[in-house]
Amino acid sequence: MDALLLARIQFGFTISFHIIFPAITIGLASYLVVLEALWLKTKRPIYRDLYHFWVKIFAVNFGMGVVSGLVMAYQFGTNWSYFSDFAGGITGPLLAYEVLTAFFLEAGFLGVMLFGWRRVGPGLHFLSTVMVALGTLMSATWILASNSWMQTPTGFEILDGRVVPVDWLAVIFNPSFPYRLAHMVVAAFLATALFVGASGAWHLLRHNDTPAVRKMFSMAMWMVLIVAPLQAFIGDQHGLNTLKHQPAKIAAIEAHWQNEPGASVPLVLFAIPDMAEERNRFQVAIPHLGSLILTHSWDGQFPALKDFPPQDRPNSLVVFWTFRVMVGLGLLMIALGVAAAWRRRKGTLYQPSWLLRFAVIMGPSGLLAILAGWYTTEIGRQPWVVYNIMRTADAVSPHSATQLGISLFLFVVVYFLVFGAGTVYMLRLVRRGPQPFGETPPEGGPGEFRTPSRPFSAADHYGDGGAATSREE
Repeated sequence: MDALLLARIQFGFTISFHIIFPAITIGLASYLVVLEALWLKTKRPIYRDLYHFWVKIFAVNFGMGVVSGLVMAYQFGTNWSYFSDFAGGITGPLLAYEVLTAFFLEAGFLGVMLFGWRRVGPGLHFLSTVMVALGTLMSATWILASNSWMQTPTGFEILDGRVVPVDWLAVIFNPSFPYRLAHMVVAAFLATALFVGASGAWHLLRHNDTPAVRKMFSMAMWMVLIVAPLQAFIGDQHGLNTLKHQPAKIAAIEAHWQNEPGASVPLVLFAIPDMAEERNRFQVAIPHLGSLILTHSWDGQFPALKDFPPQDRPNSLVVFWTFRVMVGLGLLMIALGVAAAWRRRKGTLYQPSWLLRFAVIMGPSGLLAILAGWYTTEIGRQPWVVYNIMRTADAVSPHSATQLGISLFLFVVVYFLVFGAGTVYMLRLVRRGPQPFGETPPEGGPGEFRTPSRPFSAADHYGDGGAATSREE
């Protein structure tokens, strides 16, 4: 392995850890907004109990997401210094905008959200939850703007060997940005719904059949039923956009080597693409279906891998399978949502063990689909770090393979220790399940007697005289 491959593996390893936690954070933040809104509207304790159960898990995810993200930011300077020097005029400000908007917003309201339930009024606490959820979405927006610009760069000029922005609106709202943002945010919602649904199903299988467990399982299955088909539609639109702007990536995803005059393109279900021999081994395909999906016509054609120079082709063997893992998991998600709707209609949503086991098995599928989708996106962009502008080989820092190998080994060890411990702790919280939340603590809730700010103002706790004096004050 040379330094370039090790640098790519290292970045891929760190982003694989990082992307899991923000995805759950984005979904849980919006879920907490819904739960608190329902609690404020209905005053049903079930929503309050679920809020306090999931806010703890949100806090763990949020912390691990921030820590893992810092490491990735440093890698731009350590392992990809030539890329930072070339494209830092655009990627640097975009990351700075994330800090100035999303991070500041979350920092301002996160403490109130996590610790202010009994210390501030319900309106301010709900506002804090909304602001934190908005911050997570804004963070995703800036990150996806930066990544999308690397995929479909616009709004810039190259002066003295560096990228210079000339139109920030074109930079941010580049051709692939709306599709990537929608695809990622919906994926985060879907992954969170599957995580919440698996948690509820796990408790139901162990006869922890409480109203709160039933409610979170029911809400999750509704979300899966609605969002999974929506994600399939967004994915289709994203694929058409990728075909327009990154045709080599689509050719690699479909393992499509060449077009025959007048012939349609089949959909390859199974194959082992051979990059050296430029063909597919053990191919199983459905005639015309590739044309129908990607061109929306029976005999339409799209660029094939042989239309591009060998040095400009993505690795079809990898992206062919990562894409199919993502799509296969998506079909299973749709099946889960439909199965849950069918059992709900029969009034047996919480009873059939096969459905509950299916939901538990599908718990991590949303995160696995996100990882498979990111691998498809990033590996499919190769050999470019900025598509058609800068090659990945020209972006890597001049480190030796030994240096990168040692640092990669240390990353693997530390990440599995730190984030493994955090994940175990989070799963232990899930195993406890939602518990009834005491409405009035000893120091009082919003609008009631609270922890005194002056020693003698607590005199009402010790006698009638002291109480009268306190009330008179």
